[in-house]
Amino acid sequence: MKKNLHPSYRPVVFRDPSVGFAFLTRSTMSSDKTVEWEDGTTYPVVDVDVSSASHPFYTGRGRIVDSAGRVERFKQRYGRS
Repeated sequence: MKKNLHPSYRPVVFRDPSVGFAFLTRSTMSSDKTVEWEDGTTYPVVDVDVSSASHPFYTGRGRIVDSAGRVERFKQRYGRS
């Protein structure tokens, strides 16, 4: 295999600052910012806009779309006479 072809795969903290949720995983992403994790080790941190802690689907704050009503309106508007 060629050397220095692949990016380094290392532990990285992903953080959702809107809800204060963070998790440690391994990734090839890099960042200049660092954070001290619960184990006392410093890791690079990547801030994300949406995580499972803030996404409406996972938190139950999502709205339910009335697809049946949409279908009926479509049939009324464009249905055969």
